[in-house]
Amino acid sequence: MCELFGFSGAKPADLTGQLQTFFSHSETNPHGWGMMYQSGERLTVRSAEKAAESLVLPALLKELPPQRAMLAHIRYATVGRVREENCHPFTAADITGREWTLIHNGTIYSGGDTYRYYKQQSGDTDSERLFLAFMDRLNERLSKGGLTERERFTLVNGFVTEHSPRNKLNLLLWDGELLYAHKNLRNTLSFKRLDEGVLIATVPLDSEGWIPFPLAQLIAYKNGREAYRGERHKGVFVPTLEYITALDAMNI
Repeated sequence: MCELFGFSGAKPADLTGQLQTFFSHSETNPHGWGMMYQSGERLTVRSAEKAAESLVLPALLKELPPQRAMLAHIRYATVGRVREENCHPFTAADITGREWTLIHNGTIYSGGDTYRYYKQQSGDTDSERLFLAFMDRLNERLSKGGLTERERFTLVNGFVTEHSPRNKLNLLLWDGELLYAHKNLRNTLSFKRLDEGVLIATVPLDSEGWIPFPLAQLIAYKNGREAYRGERHKGVFVPTLEYITALDAMNI
């Protein structure tokens, strides 16, 4: 399965060591990698190759400045071909100019309301269709007036709660201020408190201090601290036999 990496900090942190460990997991997630980071401006880079074999990634990590916010993703292709357009993160600006960035680990099985984005999307993943559906929902609401920070959280929480039933919806979403995190599959996604902030990863990156992330509950972080927490919902993803067999084949 794909793996997620996210960081929200009160001050910039050197994440090079954690990222090197994270990207080493590409041996079992070989179908692409991507990052969102800050270097003067917010940048997104992604590539449809195994991270461990990338010629670009080592130089990028070597020169990476300390970060206050970071997203990273390694892909195991389940829906969509192995191509750059299908690599995460996905990013877009809403009608106010605010930029949103998503990374997702999972599969959208009840995609009736998202499949209509098939002709609009750049790639052919269900993750991108989910992101486009979210951006439309967001822009529809923004067309009626601006949103406060708490109202942004409420909108994201409603969208995630609505789309969790029957879908595997582990995701990290960044809006330039808040880092939203959600999982609905047990035994995935953990977090670790650092002096500089909070680090979130699908698989713990070392042997100390990692705590399982709450199940079926959206949490948003600002400057490394929890800012908002949604109510627990009932959309826990229960793996099918086919899903478990696929994980076994991947040695996960």
